[in-house]
Amino acid sequence: MGFIEDHHTVMSVLAEVMEGMVEAASSVPIERAVNWPVVSQNIPVIHFQEALERVSRGLVRDVTAEPDLAPAYEAWLGEWAQQEYGSDFLYVEGYPARKRPIYTRSFDLLFRGQEIVTGGKRLHRHADYLQALSEHGLDTGGLEGYLAAFRYGMPPHGGVAIGLERFTARLLGLSNIRQATFFPRDMHRIEP
Repeated sequence: MGFIEDHHTVMSVLAEVMEGMVEAASSVPIERAVNWPVVSQNIPVIHFQEALERVSRGLVRDVTAEPDLAPAYEAWLGEWAQQEYGSDFLYVEGYPARKRPIYTRSFDLLFRGQEIVTGGKRLHRHADYLQALSEHGLDTGGLEGYLAAFRYGMPPHGGVAIGLERFTARLLGLSNIRQATFFPRDMHRIEP
């Protein structure tokens, strides 16, 4: 989406989208019991560094300073968000730039202890984009057409990528994401 102020604009729209998805899906008869979450505009938010510190204290072990959260960390944070806020959802913001070099501010949305959405505000100035690519050793080859749009003007923008299969698997309590995938792919199956 374009003409946003910051990543919080994207987070606010995402909360509305998630609320609409849950509302629409919960109105359809399903042949299994579903523990439908309550989605609100007040999804708790924690900074990445604070999340690592809390996980380190909660798991009583040193947490590696990776640029992302390990699945065990996400699971712990999901339990913490449920206990602390009564929320099935938790935003984690402030990921290190080395993890997401084309974002000015990024976030993940965890649902019951698993990342289901990544999003943020992206770079929109041509010079900033080139600098970020250079700083991270990324080649601009093959990106000329894409980068041209930034040279001629791009509004402040951002967006999300929703892992619908992850959300569905977690919502239905499935043990494997392939059970929520129409055409699962793995090392032995690439085509539907």
